[in-house]
Amino acid sequence: MSADCNELIERASRIVDVAKKMGADAADVVVSEGASNSVSVRNGERENAQASENQGFSLRVFVGAKVASVSTNDDGDVERLAERALAMAKVSPENPYASLADSDRLARDYPDLDLHDESDVSPEALVARALAAEEAALAVKGVSKSSGASAGRGSVAFALVTSGGFAGGYRRSYSSVSASAVAGEGTAMQRDYDYDARSHDGDLNAPEDIGRSAGERAVARLAPRQIETRRGASVIFDRRLATSLVGHLAGAISGTAVARKTSFLRDKLGQQVLKAGLNVIDDPRIPRGASSQPFDGEGVSSERLAMVEDGVLTQWFLSTALGRELGMSTNGRGARAGNSLGASPTNLILEPGEKSPAELMAEIGTGLYVTELIGSGVDMVTGDYSRGASGFWIENGEIAFPVAQLTIAGNLKSMFMAMTPASDIDRRFSVAAPSILVEGLTLAGR
Repeated sequence: MSADCNELIERASRIVDVAKKMGADAADVVVSEGASNSVSVRNGERENAQASENQGFSLRVFVGAKVASVSTNDDGDVERLAERALAMAKVSPENPYASLADSDRLARDYPDLDLHDESDVSPEALVARALAAEEAALAVKGVSKSSGASAGRGSVAFALVTSGGFAGGYRRSYSSVSASAVAGEGTAMQRDYDYDARSHDGDLNAPEDIGRSAGERAVARLAPRQIETRRGASVIFDRRLATSLVGHLAGAISGTAVARKTSFLRDKLGQQVLKAGLNVIDDPRIPRGASSQPFDGEGVSSERLAMVEDGVLTQWFLSTALGRELGMSTNGRGARAGNSLGASPTNLILEPGEKSPAELMAEIGTGLYVTELIGSGVDMVTGDYSRGASGFWIENGEIAFPVAQLTIAGNLKSMFMAMTPASDIDRRFSVAAPSILVEGLTLAGR
């Protein structure tokens, strides 16, 4: 991989220049280059090993109000790439909203967010990490077998050049370890997992801790019961699952969903959508953050935003085109996905509350502590929510026994208004949330 992004920026600039000379009114190019290694083990033996190197080039051209994008993994014939893009643009329908970002919104100076480290992790070291995680999981009393463990290391460089005057790039590295364990035998088996992923290899949790946690989580789920159906139940979503609720919020306030009228919050801008006092922050400038970025997919400066402030929805996630379609301005959340450009969050954070999960359990007395969700029964147009679940039943303010074969049902509009965040936030990943208490849900059991 290139030592820095300068070569990628030069290659992107060359493609932009060619597209302009061949008749594009405007153009931008994304160039990426990456390499990765990963291994998986099972029962003390290496099960799989993968190594990959890849590069990609994506060219977007504008001809009047028409736009088209093409991509390739080889820039050996730039003229042909530009010719294809221009031919596609000329037969495309007009898009009155699509354009490059306004020049006054482009990032002229952006911070080093320390997203890359030079650690050289050999395939042998990855195998050792995976084996250590698996061994720790198997050492937990009650674990009957391993479902495998894995470790990975990779890096990617990214460059964006636009004919509107932006040229920039950055590098990102990542390391990961995961383990999955099985407890019990036959039809009584229970499975669980744990994992970690960081941009800097030295920040990664010890493989032994990850494996041990996977084993303990699996054992704790043994001998689950099925509870009676009930309405108006209190449910605490473990922090690993609480991120899914924040993710549903992010999907509902995406500019794409609002513009397409596929969001149940499309008419709620400026209104209360969470309890008073709750804040949801999107912060792309967290050093070493999982989804940190110095600029967005259009070269617009990425700044910290309060998406929900004191319970009130204040923003949509917007790119330049989505902003124009909705009569607003981009807020630096343009995101590339293949040949398309939409809008998405970066490091999305539901700020924590003051009480621990144990204190919330003590307050509700009886309820459900959810540790696994099954299926994807969420209607983003209406907000209707119905998902299979398992976890632990709470009695007398404490965890009493594991439960399974449940369905949680409600509507996200009312669920959001009934959320109480705990204090145990996990900030490692791109969506950060503490455990969340939601009251007034329906639990379908036996």
